[in-house]
Amino acid sequence: METTRHFTATTYVVHDGALALHYHDRLDMWVAPGGHVDRDELPRETARREVREETGLDVDLLEPETSVIAEAGRELAPAEHVMLFDIDVYPDGEVGHQHIDHVYFAEATDRNVDPEGDDEADAEAWEWYTADDLRADDELTTEVVEIGVEAIERVEARSA
Repeated sequence: METTRHFTATTYVVHDGALALHYHDRLDMWVAPGGHVDRDELPRETARREVREETGLDVDLLEPETSVIAEAGRELAPAEHVMLFDIDVYPDGEVGHQHIDHVYFAEATDRNVDPEGDDEADAEAWEWYTADDLRADDELTTEVVEIGVEAIERVEARSA
């Protein structure tokens, strides 16, 4: 069986020491804003678009340093993490669909969530988690806790 892979981007949005998450009904889990990379987008563009659509927040993505000079192109700033998630797993263990997720960290200018997309979760569905909140919540996946704490620490260090 052939595995279909889609590129996605997720952004861990931080403001004043807390991370924005919402409960995703279909996935049955708490997640940061994110979604599929469109055909005409680069992953960082997807990260910004998805945050805007899902939260309405203006964000500044952390920009890792790049150093490669290419005559016929350019180096893309890397994601903080690149994750591989199995989306469709069949009873025999075969994986039919995966997401290659580019994970970014961003700082929001405020916490005024006002989704712009028509089919997005309401503003009330979003909650802000401190690092201690993340560590204490047993409903969160391990990667959301680990990456969320890292995002808070990185954004706070940058702001200091």
